[in-house]
Amino acid sequence: MAQRQIAKFSLYALRYTLYPWIMRPIILIPARLAATRLPNKPLLPIAGKPMIEHVYAGAQASKLGAVCVAAGDQEIVDHIRGIGGQAVLTDPDLPSGSDRIWAALQAVDPAGQYDTIINLQGDLPKIAPDLLPQILRLLDDPAVDIATAVTPIADPADIAKPNVVKAALTLHGPAAGRALYFSRSAIPHGAAVFYHHIGIYIYKRAALARFITAPPADLELTEKLEQLRALSLGMRIDAAIVNEVPLTIDTPEDLERARQVMG
Repeated sequence: MAQRQIAKFSLYALRYTLYPWIMRPIILIPARLAATRLPNKPLLPIAGKPMIEHVYAGAQASKLGAVCVAAGDQEIVDHIRGIGGQAVLTDPDLPSGSDRIWAALQAVDPAGQYDTIINLQGDLPKIAPDLLPQILRLLDDPAVDIATAVTPIADPADIAKPNVVKAALTLHGPAAGRALYFSRSAIPHGAAVFYHHIGIYIYKRAALARFITAPPADLELTEKLEQLRALSLGMRIDAAIVNEVPLTIDTPEDLERARQVMG
């Protein structure tokens, strides 16, 4: 089975080998059943399908290339393979989603054919098909190591909420900017516009390798924000400015809202 999985990914790799001037991306979706606020989250039903199936379909709709679930549990692997998708079982004790996608990448692409790694969270069941391509375009700049997304905060009450992560940017125009810092606090002080960070990351492969092998940074541990490790290493993170935060499922209330929205 594992050899057949890798062979399927090799077809995508061949496609990009024939056209070496374009990026060779792979979308990896970290997912595990253990969650404090919403246990078994990836397999909870929304509109008649498990959440992870919606995320997988959204990733495919972006039409960027290979898609694989980096699962921490065999049940998730079985479901994705049961619908004809690709999934890899990873160590359930890995400390983060970034570690999980790195482990999956080593399993499906040990030769390093994919040079661009898209980390799409497994709790985003309704993602616009043009969102990932919009973020990916930021990596056309050779100086950018990691691309992500932000959206202007519309509700002033969200500015003070620690669970709404804010990004301080130096803008390149109306659609993108370079991230200078991320915080759970309201930054920058006195800003006319505050930006809510959306937890989607697209890495150049070398940047992901460097990030994963580095120890946690002091500011990362203080803020409990993994992306601060990359900034502490001197990596450049650029952010696409998008219109809204994708529907995210963290709590039972979020799940009920998703069920109402998605029918």
